[in-house]
Amino acid sequence: MNEREKILHYLEQNARLTAKNIADALDMDESAVAEIIREAEEDGTLRGYHALVNWDKTDREHTCAVIEIKVHIRHGEGFEEVAKRICAYDEVQDLYLMSGGYDLMVVLEGRTLRDVARFVGEKLAVIDGVTGTATHFVLTKYKDKGVLMESDSCDHRLLSEI
Repeated sequence: MNEREKILHYLEQNARLTAKNIADALDMDESAVAEIIREAEEDGTLRGYHALVNWDKTDREHTCAVIEIKVHIRHGEGFEEVAKRICAYDEVQDLYLMSGGYDLMVVLEGRTLRDVARFVGEKLAVIDGVTGTATHFVLTKYKDKGVLMESDSCDHRLLSEI
């Protein structure tokens, strides 16, 4: 792993680290680290800095859904055209081109199950090229982006049977 990748890895693990923190950890010059970070921001490698919030610890009403989308591609048009239309919606958190039984996967958050259902029916399903959807609601997030959402999220009932 080169220096740039090491710096990016540190930021990916903790976006609150300063150039000085990273420079100290890697035994590098702080200004060199700051320059690498600046270049990564400018060339689009670093796309943003985010906090990971466990919304279940708040009073905010929310639900998360994973939606599988089947797409029929028209001649001369690829998945990118459909993906651009889907990305335009603020509700869409993540969008991936997938291999396997469906073509695209959307992750979105809504206030209620009804909000998600309305989004699928009124916005996703009507996009030209979308031939089918399957919506899966997230019941519990045990781990998100590599972070355990609870300090003791394991179900210990199964352990006693061993």
